[in-house]
Amino acid sequence: MLLSARAFLGTQVDNSPLVLFRMVFGFLAAAESYGAILTGWVNKTFIAPEFTFTLIGLEWLQPLDGNGMIYYFIIMGTAALCIMLGLFYRASTFIFLSMWTVVYVMQKTHYNNHYYLLVLLSAAMLFLPAHKSRSLDAKWGLTKSSDTCARVCHWFFIIQILIVYLYASLHKVHMDWLLAKPLGIWFKYKADYFLIGSLLQEKWFQMAIAWGGVIYDGSIVFLLLHPKTRRLGFGLSIFFNLFNSFVFQIGIFPYLMIGLTVFFFPPDKIRSIFFKNKPKIFPVRNRLSLGWTYVLGIYFLVQILLPIRHHLFNGNVAFTEEGHRLSWRMMLRAKSGFLVMYVEDEEGNRKRVNLKDYLFRDQRSHISGQPDMIWQLAQRLKKEYANKGKAVSIYATAQVSLNGHQKKDLIDPKIDLGSVTWEPFHHSDWILINEDND
Repeated sequence: MLLSARAFLGTQVDNSPLVLFRMVFGFLAAAESYGAILTGWVNKTFIAPEFTFTLIGLEWLQPLDGNGMIYYFIIMGTAALCIMLGLFYRASTFIFLSMWTVVYVMQKTHYNNHYYLLVLLSAAMLFLPAHKSRSLDAKWGLTKSSDTCARVCHWFFIIQILIVYLYASLHKVHMDWLLAKPLGIWFKYKADYFLIGSLLQEKWFQMAIAWGGVIYDGSIVFLLLHPKTRRLGFGLSIFFNLFNSFVFQIGIFPYLMIGLTVFFFPPDKIRSIFFKNKPKIFPVRNRLSLGWTYVLGIYFLVQILLPIRHHLFNGNVAFTEEGHRLSWRMMLRAKSGFLVMYVEDEEGNRKRVNLKDYLFRDQRSHISGQPDMIWQLAQRLKKEYANKGKAVSIYATAQVSLNGHQKKDLIDPKIDLGSVTWEPFHHSDWILINEDND
């Protein structure tokens, strides 16, 4: 069976889908980079805040001073354009991958699944020969031109988005989503949307979107794989992703998912539509190397395991957030609440922290439901006072409403957050479980 899989994946086929996706990917990555500047996202995420909430352990990784992050995103967007054109492809992809990964790990306030997906796809593109045809590298002799690639170059993306969609569907199978509770909260603020604002307020429509999301995510890859349902799947993909783009305004993610559908069509079909001057390619049997077979096997095993790691922790992941990231838990919860933090000296005198002195507006709106960000702020406060020669304890009171339910305590107010260590592999006792939120 392994030999058959290696023979299937190693067969040389027309590289038209890979080449077309390189162009789409580069364009969308550039749009994400330049758009982040034009929409003010770079300013409110990296320039205006005093500091950013990085992945834990990387707190030293902070934004460049002044307008440095604007120049940073310009360079990153230019690298993406070079990917699109196939110009210095390997170097351009490495630059974009490195810079985007830094952006991803440097801020959690605006965490989004498509930021993580962009890291994974960029890393894959670095190793794939997407510049061998219809590229400036090939035209100018900077790489050896070729109209073929191993079939695994296409199936990597199919398997990757199968994992994304299946987990997105499985994670939606819980009562709050099936009752459209988070959708009802989000749609309440979209009543003024052109044409569909009033429709978004209808409970039956919210329920249809909720159940439709479960069915769509769970079936779309299989619809696209089968020749008889491929057109239906492609049409649903366009409708579903454009709806998400219009209603939720989530950047390039919907268009990236539409772009990935090129890998489900026969390479000859893509060639006949987009690259009519390319010669017809007949598959040539080959075998994927054993080394790459193991590498891909380990990679996808990690991708399968990461989204279920929240079962290692006690409590509801949507409430505690332990195991939430890197798991394709897309738009599953609406959280609101408040946070109060205190600094207590050795004599027991307690002073309330003015969060506005430390956090930008967007950071204040997100931190109350994020235990890891609360812990990081506590560490920062303790270090600040230690630098002044003062030994203090840091306490927090946080209450959170999950999907419109009654507010519940998230943080144990009796625990000194400045003295506890972060536990990445098991539940932290100072994060309250509140089982009635399950």
